[in-house]
Amino acid sequence: MMKTSLLTLALAALFSAPLPALAAGKNQPLTIPDFTKGDAIPAGAKHDWNLGPTGLRGWIFCDKLVTTDARQISITKVEKGSPADGVFLVGDVILGVGGKPFSYDPRTELGKALTVAESEAGGGNLAVTRWRAGKTEEVVVKLPVLGSYSATAPYDCPKSKLILEHGCMALAARTAHPSYSDQDPITRSLNALALLAGGNPDYLPLVKKETQWAADYSAASMQTWRYGYVMLLLSEYVLATGDQSVMPGLRRLALEAANGQSAVGSWGHGFARPDGRLGGYGMMNSPGVPLTISLVLAREAGVRDPEVARAIELSARLLRFYIGKGAIPYGDHHPWIENHEDNGKCGMSAVLFNLLGEANGAEFFSRMSVASHGPERDTGHTGNFFNILWAMPGVAQSGPNATGAWMQEFGAWYFDLARRWDGTFLHQGPPEPDHDSYNGWDCTGVYLLAYAMPLKKTYLTGKRPGVTPQLDAAGAQTLILDGRGWDNKDRYSAYDKLSEGQLFERLGSWSPVVR
Repeated sequence: MMKTSLLTLALAALFSAPLPALAAGKNQPLTIPDFTKGDAIPAGAKHDWNLGPTGLRGWIFCDKLVTTDARQISITKVEKGSPADGVFLVGDVILGVGGKPFSYDPRTELGKALTVAESEAGGGNLAVTRWRAGKTEEVVVKLPVLGSYSATAPYDCPKSKLILEHGCMALAARTAHPSYSDQDPITRSLNALALLAGGNPDYLPLVKKETQWAADYSAASMQTWRYGYVMLLLSEYVLATGDQSVMPGLRRLALEAANGQSAVGSWGHGFARPDGRLGGYGMMNSPGVPLTISLVLAREAGVRDPEVARAIELSARLLRFYIGKGAIPYGDHHPWIENHEDNGKCGMSAVLFNLLGEANGAEFFSRMSVASHGPERDTGHTGNFFNILWAMPGVAQSGPNATGAWMQEFGAWYFDLARRWDGTFLHQGPPEPDHDSYNGWDCTGVYLLAYAMPLKKTYLTGKRPGVTPQLDAAGAQTLILDGRGWDNKDRYSAYDKLSEGQLFERLGSWSPVVR
């Protein structure tokens, strides 16, 4: 006990010591810029943020994957015709919202202010403290009133319904544009899937056109990353419409994926070599789990080849090992127990085990998804694209009380900050300015799939009845509390404040992270 206490104290001292700011080099601390004193955005710091449906983008200081040290937002873009046009100029600085200066995290505080402004009580008025050329004043950006998120959002939630309708309308217009094909097959597949999940029959011709592209899709490398999402679109389309015209393409892709699996049931950056071994980094779960999901749905759609069934079982057997032990890790590694999610792989696994009818795995990984919010959901290896994509599908396995609690804790402000004024969404990325593989990706489909959950039009959005026990409001809030107290700059102080009795109590937690 004494050794543990001393170690805890030492770690707390190490990680809670005041830091000057982000280190530009090993021994060269970089001070936080003060734009009201003439400081500029640091050279090479390109990561700025969409600032909700205002039409603004802004740069926020970040350090160790958090923006909690910042107290200012420097405006980097004002879109013509947007709500902020005429109110803000590039170079203006936001110092606060609601008549108060930023006090703990400008990104979170602005996101929450947007959510309030769009409510009936907010009246569409986003009150912002603006600094310009030495003068500070209160200004208002006028936004449409969408209402408030319900306690079970996106379920029984008029605001979620409006966001979905507006987003699908904008996405349909974008999909019909001649330049639309110039994007990654992952986001292209997810966008079409969102239109399908949105349930508006007017968009089916666009979806059908996209499935024709998907049925002909092929790749010579990195197939594992893209085949899963392309097959997901094709399978869901067949299951939703009964259109068999894309089945030859779906079967071809499914057999390539199944035959590209390693001898033990894993996939890597690409398919396995003829000897059944993986090249490169070896086992990669981020593409492997979606491939397994897509194979399950391809089988449901009618691809009944034995190779597909074998690939599903081999992969599921590997993933079952992690149930109760931790998050699905990067590859063939120990269970991840530093936090509750590892860039969406628990959400993926919750969906997979629900489709397989395995309640034990679906429940555990859904609970892990609910407990993953805030800083850990906000980050991810090479970017947080998959962490955001698979959040709501994983959380939703535990029911509307779980989704509502998760949205109240994190999703509401994060989603509202990511939504542009035309109803579309771009990848926001994590507070990690130098290493984001998904910068600029169109994420409209990613977010709209979350809002489409209540319609249950596709298997990804709940068409098949769940096998996971549904949480009540108190149970959902308990899981939210299990996920608090951690960020990349401060991993220990929340636990340092607990009494010995509280610490012992947490040793009995369902969560391997808490334990």
